[in-house]
Amino acid sequence: MFNAIGRIFRTPDLRRKLGFTLGIVALFRLGSFIPAPFVDFGNVQACLAANQAGAAGLYDLVNLFSGGALLQLSIFALGIMPYITASIIVQLLRVVIPHFETLYKEGQAGQGRLTQYTRYLTIALGVLQSTTLITVARSGALFPSGAPECSQLITNDAWYAILLMVITMTAGTGLIMWMGELITERGIGNGMSLLIFTSIAATFPGSLWAIGIARGWDVFAIVLAIGLLVVVAVVFVEQSQRRIPVQYAKRMVGRRTYGGNNTYIPIKVNMAGVVPVIFASSLLYLPALIAQFNTPAAGETPQPWVVWITNYLTQGSHPLYMLMYFLLIVGFTYFYVAITFNPDEVSENMKKYGGFIPGIRAGRPTAEYLDYVLTRITLPGSLYLGLVALIPLIAFALVGADQNFPFGGASILIIVGVGLETVKQIDAQLQQRHYEGLLR
Repeated sequence: MFNAIGRIFRTPDLRRKLGFTLGIVALFRLGSFIPAPFVDFGNVQACLAANQAGAAGLYDLVNLFSGGALLQLSIFALGIMPYITASIIVQLLRVVIPHFETLYKEGQAGQGRLTQYTRYLTIALGVLQSTTLITVARSGALFPSGAPECSQLITNDAWYAILLMVITMTAGTGLIMWMGELITERGIGNGMSLLIFTSIAATFPGSLWAIGIARGWDVFAIVLAIGLLVVVAVVFVEQSQRRIPVQYAKRMVGRRTYGGNNTYIPIKVNMAGVVPVIFASSLLYLPALIAQFNTPAAGETPQPWVVWITNYLTQGSHPLYMLMYFLLIVGFTYFYVAITFNPDEVSENMKKYGGFIPGIRAGRPTAEYLDYVLTRITLPGSLYLGLVALIPLIAFALVGADQNFPFGGASILIIVGVGLETVKQIDAQLQQRHYEGLLR
C-alpha cells in the first residue's frame, strides 16, 4: 500500500494533479472562514458557541454541505448546495420538458447545453438563497438560542449593504462551481463531489470531539467503533449490484464481424445515491420553516398548527419525525430510480444492437423483466437508505450529538461514495503508467 502511495508522488503528471487538487481544496476551506461584508464576526462566533457549535435545527443540512460556512455567514456560506439543487432540478426536468430529454440524447454537445443551464440555474438559486439567508440573519432567527447577539449579526441594514452581501455570497457560489470544474479538468476528477467530500469531512473532528467532551471518552470510543462498522456496512452495500447477463448476436458489416460477446447490466442496490435523503430532509424542513415565520411575538398565543409543527416536526428525536423521514426516503427512492433508469429505453437500445437477456424475448418482455428486477432490488436499497439516514437522529437522541453526526445520513453516504470513486480514478491513472495500480 505504501509503495503504491509512493508511486503516486513519483509520477510527475499524477503528482501535479494531486497537488493542484489539494491547493484548490485549501482555498475552498479558507473561503469558508472569511466573513461576508457587514457581518459582525464576534457576534457570529458568540452565537455559534451558545448554540453548541452550530446545531441550528432547520439549517443543519445546508450547514453540513457548506462545511459549517453557512452559520458563519462567510463568503462561501451557500457552499455547493445551489449547484446540487440545480443539478437535481435539471435532471428532473428531463422527464417534464421534452427538449431537455432531446438534449440529453444528443451526446456531448447536448449535455454541454444542459451543463450550461445548470450553471445559470445555480446562480439564480444563489441569489435566492443568499437573500433568504440574509433575511433570516437580520431577523435573529438563524440561531435558536435567542441570545441578544444573535439579532445583531449584520452591522449595516442599508439597501446597498444587503445588495453587496447578496452579490458576494452569489459570487462565492459561482467561484466554488468554477473550482469544482477546475478539479475535474486539471485535477484528479470528480471536482464537485470532492468539494462536497471536503465540506463534510471538515465537520467530523468537531462532531466527535463534542461527543467526547459531553459524554466522556468511553462513549467516544464506542461511537467510533460503531462508526467504523457503519462505514464497512455502507461500503459493502454501495459496492453491491445485481448483474443481469446480456448476450449480443453476431452481425456482419461488410467483411467484419461485430458482436457475439457477453456482458451484463449492473443494477446497484442503491441506485438513487444520496438524493432521496436530500429530498426528504428538504421536504420536512418546509413545515418547520413556515411555522418559524408564523411564530407570534412575545406574550401572544401561537396558533394550534404552529404548536403542532413545533412539537412534532422540528425535533429530530421525536418518533413521528423519524417515521415520516423514513417513509419519505423510501418513497423518494422509488421515485428517483424510476426517473433515472428507464427499462424501455435500455430494452430498445439492446434490441437495436442485437442484444438480449438469455431466456427473455427482446422488446417489451425485456423491459418488463428489467422493471421487475429493478422494483425488487430497490426495496432493500430504500430500506438501507432510510436506516442509514436515521443514524444521526438516533445518535442525537441517545448521546447528545448534533444532527450533523458524521457516521450516518447524507454525510457517510457521500464520504464513502466519493472516497471509493476517487480511489478508483487514482488507481486507473496509476495503471496507465505502471503495471500495478493503487488497489490489488
